[in-house]
Amino acid sequence: MLFNIDFSKILQLFTYQEGDPLLFSTSFFIFFFFTLLLFYRIFAYKKNLRIFTLIIFSLFFYYKAVGGYFLILIIMTIVNYYSGQILGSLKEGISKRRFLFVLTIVANLGVLGYFKYTNFFIQIINNIGSGNIDALDIFLPIGISFYTFKGLSYIIDIYIGTFQPVKSFRDFSLYMFFFADLLIGPIDRASKLLPQIQREINVPRENIGRGTYLIMSGLFKKIVIADFIGLNFVDRVFGDPTRFTGVENLLASYAYTLQIYCDFSGYTDMAIGVALLLGFNIMDNFNAPFKATSIGDFWRRWHISLSSWLLDYLFAPLQMKLRNLRMYGNAIALFITFFAIGFWHGSNWTFILFGSLHGLYMVVSIFLKKPKTQLFKKLKLSDTKLLKFSQGVITFHLVVFAFIFFRAFSIESGWDVVSQIFAFFQAGVFMQFVNAYPMIIILMVIGYVLHFLPEAWEKWTENFVVKMPVVVQALLLTAIILLVVQFKFAGLQPNIYFQF
Repeated sequence: MLFNIDFSKILQLFTYQEGDPLLFSTSFFIFFFFTLLLFYRIFAYKKNLRIFTLIIFSLFFYYKAVGGYFLILIIMTIVNYYSGQILGSLKEGISKRRFLFVLTIVANLGVLGYFKYTNFFIQIINNIGSGNIDALDIFLPIGISFYTFKGLSYIIDIYIGTFQPVKSFRDFSLYMFFFADLLIGPIDRASKLLPQIQREINVPRENIGRGTYLIMSGLFKKIVIADFIGLNFVDRVFGDPTRFTGVENLLASYAYTLQIYCDFSGYTDMAIGVALLLGFNIMDNFNAPFKATSIGDFWRRWHISLSSWLLDYLFAPLQMKLRNLRMYGNAIALFITFFAIGFWHGSNWTFILFGSLHGLYMVVSIFLKKPKTQLFKKLKLSDTKLLKFSQGVITFHLVVFAFIFFRAFSIESGWDVVSQIFAFFQAGVFMQFVNAYPMIIILMVIGYVLHFLPEAWEKWTENFVVKMPVVVQALLLTAIILLVVQFKFAGLQPNIYFQF
């Protein structure tokens, strides 16, 4: 037959396939997104239809990621919307209002806790009590940590009086469902995103250019750098660290630090770019984190939406409650906050150790701040380039050390990496590695060089692309897509943060 169409394969594109979410970096997403843009353009001046179109496409996007579990998102959206309505109507301070607030917080955290931490606590109970409770067959829906925190921030802001409940259930649904930031953030606040939903669409040419630039940047980071070095190097070393020398383990630690940055920030770049093309501005989540000169500075640059969320809703209240303890109160509040950051990432002791290490770094920095400042003044090193460079190098390696345990399958495996680095370094292996894996070295150099380039250079490049004619932008995007296709032989990797 002239037209031999396999409808079963076409049907697979539109139904949930386990382990095959609709990623920004897949070819089907291009079809999905251009179809959305077509309808979006048709309904440009019909607000209701435009918003409903985004809601439908966003729900389909999430259905492709989690199947029937997309109903959890819908249920939690209903719970948070109506809780917000009631909280907004009740007078401040009355017991009913406080009870509803606590109940809504427990509902949100309870759903998150069940799917994410049930088996972790079962394992702890078995280890402590020598029990034999079987682990449950629980599917962790992608994005549940992110949309739970979006719902929580909405409820908390209403309760403390910094935000008024939105009247439209439709608009609140789009805030919760919006596909650009649904799977792995950023965790946008209702106060920033809801006003954008309620206004008329506005996509200036500058946003089109910046959106295109960010999509290209994200594709390059995610596919060309993160996926390639992850599959061809990082996974092998961290899979069995004792099979490799200290040089290879150290290089793998540097490579993973670059991989997770390019993977996560690459997705964020694409998310921001996609949102810009639809007329939305979602928050930046990264700001050259490896340029940080302290751990505090690092968390102002890394996963900004999560760190700022916990700063506002966990650290600040704890700091107020412990203010009588002064410096010790700040230290306790900081450690608890970073412990929560680690625990938020997943039900594994490696993540808890990751967060605890950063908490320890922050606590130590508090107690060393005064003597350190005095020492630098005495040595006349304050605000010098040498001091900033030294602080940057130390901060970077503290971050790399913590990421070793973040990536490792277990704490023991992470210590194997550290042990190989310090006890079996074998410096002579380096040139052998360079000769054997030149592409890995090239991509690592490219990734780190691009990251450490002056911000003005990056801004100039972005402006250069923004000012290009749309046709040239389209051709450049096509070239990037072709480059990405060439690297896909290494295998398309799911985003690292899907597991969180």
